[in-house]
Amino acid sequence: MVHRPPVSVAVAQFEDIVARGLRALIDEDEDLDLVADGVAHDRLAETLAATKPRVAILNFGSLRRAAELRDLHNEFPATRLLVLSNRPTPAECRQMLAFGATACLAKSTEARDVIHAIHLASRGLHVLPPAVVEAPAAGPDMLTPREADVLELLQQGRSNAEIAQALHVGIETVRTHARRIYRKLGVRTRRELRARQ
Repeated sequence: MVHRPPVSVAVAQFEDIVARGLRALIDEDEDLDLVADGVAHDRLAETLAATKPRVAILNFGSLRRAAELRDLHNEFPATRLLVLSNRPTPAECRQMLAFGATACLAKSTEARDVIHAIHLASRGLHVLPPAVVEAPAAGPDMLTPREADVLELLQQGRSNAEIAQALHVGIETVRTHARRIYRKLGVRTRRELRARQ
């Protein structure tokens, strides 16, 4: 039988009860090694650089914008990002995965499922919540499905006119979507947007 080293895990700062539960779950599993716990949002990148965990568990509510996931994923591609949210919708989870998260779960997920998700995420397998929840989660603004369509075309370098034609909308509609996308992703220009790919 092959013995693998434990999966190293870093945990961001969470509400007290969630933090205690995560710590206890990880401590009970001999195949997991807690390398950082209660990491404040502004120290997350520094901690990931220092500890190099296989999995980082992030608090969706502490993100200022969804694009922070992409930034962390780009800076630490070997660390799998597991995001916990209050009540993530399927669209929010898909967007988190598109921005670099490996897993997206509700904070109310059962203990065994959280442990299972950590192990799956450590292998690069995507994990989503089992049930569809309709209530929006608190956290950064998420792109609408139409904004996601526009974003994809913007990233391909298409002009507003080309995007309008491809999506069968007016040019001013494309401009409105582009402004909202820039605001939500924290960029000012198309050049900045393409640089984040």
